[in-house]
Amino acid sequence: MSIAENIKAKREAMHLTQQELADRVYVNQSMIAKIENGIKQPSLALARQIANVLECTLDDLAPSQSA
Repeated sequence: MSIAENIKAKREAMHLTQQELADRVYVNQSMIAKIENGIKQPSLALARQIANVLECTLDDLAPSQSA
């Protein structure tokens, strides 16, 4: 899974809307939508904030590596 898919899946598992996640990491909802749609990559700082809100690690958000 990509970082976009991982963020979306974890956000939905926590029953958060894009707006709620955006509010908690101090960005606008359209930024979260662009990240989840793979249009933008989050900066390392933003990825850390997202991971904190989603109660996971950066490794949990990172794209999975296929062998």
